[in-house]
Amino acid sequence: MATANTYRKSDKQCASRRGSLKKAIDSRRLNARREVYGIVFPLSIKGALVALNAGRAYDESLKEGDALMAYFAGKRAVVTGAGSGMGRALAEQLNSIGCSVWLSDINAENLAQTAARLDDSKAGVHTATVDVADKEAVDAWAAEIGAETPSIELLVNNAGVALSGLAREVPTTDFHWLMNINFWGVVHGSGAFLPLLEKAERSHLLNISSVFGMIAVPTQSAYNAAKFAVRGYSESLRQELDLAGSPVKVCCVHPGGIDTNIARSARNFDPTATPESQQEMFQKHVRTSATEAARQMLIAAEKGQRRLLIGSDARLIGWITRLFPTSYPGIIQRLMGAR
Repeated sequence: MATANTYRKSDKQCASRRGSLKKAIDSRRLNARREVYGIVFPLSIKGALVALNAGRAYDESLKEGDALMAYFAGKRAVVTGAGSGMGRALAEQLNSIGCSVWLSDINAENLAQTAARLDDSKAGVHTATVDVADKEAVDAWAAEIGAETPSIELLVNNAGVALSGLAREVPTTDFHWLMNINFWGVVHGSGAFLPLLEKAERSHLLNISSVFGMIAVPTQSAYNAAKFAVRGYSESLRQELDLAGSPVKVCCVHPGGIDTNIARSARNFDPTATPESQQEMFQKHVRTSATEAARQMLIAAEKGQRRLLIGSDARLIGWITRLFPTSYPGIIQRLMGAR
């Protein structure tokens, strides 16, 4: 038979267990954490679930996207910076589905190598050596294309270069060099080809910004300035075209670490840096192939997306900047160190 002491002991045990359970629940509610690349971020449970589910939903949408790329079959596209990297990958994928392409690059040899990889029996392949920093050259190229076709359905302003150095040490001439290509090249291309894009029933303008158009990091003042400018220009242009009822859909693209040779050819004001060491350092942060990046861009264009973050690193940075708009630099530095 149970005694009064037994009941009292049982009650105390139950109360203790209830207390421990309540503390555990409260702790989870207040200190739910999500660990990414070895770094623990305090989040609400709901916020963590939203972030995880958003990532899963995004990945699922990409699986469905392969069929959507056929949307560009029989259409016409213009791609700058097509001599390597994402530009070359875009050219290859567009050509493979029967889209006629007009390609440019400042490096004639690299552009010829891209053209050699394409099958002109599937669709037209046209190339031109163009410096996107030269407005007159871009305008002339657009006029040549306009004489060959009445409209185009896709323009990708992809040409870009890299520059690394402390803001107070980078010569103004080098700053201008990068801005003329990475920002003004986008403005020149958009302005020159908008008339051809607007003659199509539905068309797409993709401007390549970067994750560095969402965050700023040391030694990248020029690159950050250009990529933030591309973002602002693209978002403003998109609203103007939407308000005007234009058939042109503008998408600002923010790639993360993409497997290209941009770092190898970058200008660097570190006297110990070499093309090989720059590329080796860059490869540590690569998360996505150029082929996959191109695939995602074509899917985003077909869907009429306004913004595209390419790679798990870009999506992570997107969340960090939303959650920690002023304190993200320290988090990013820890992230880079963890890799």
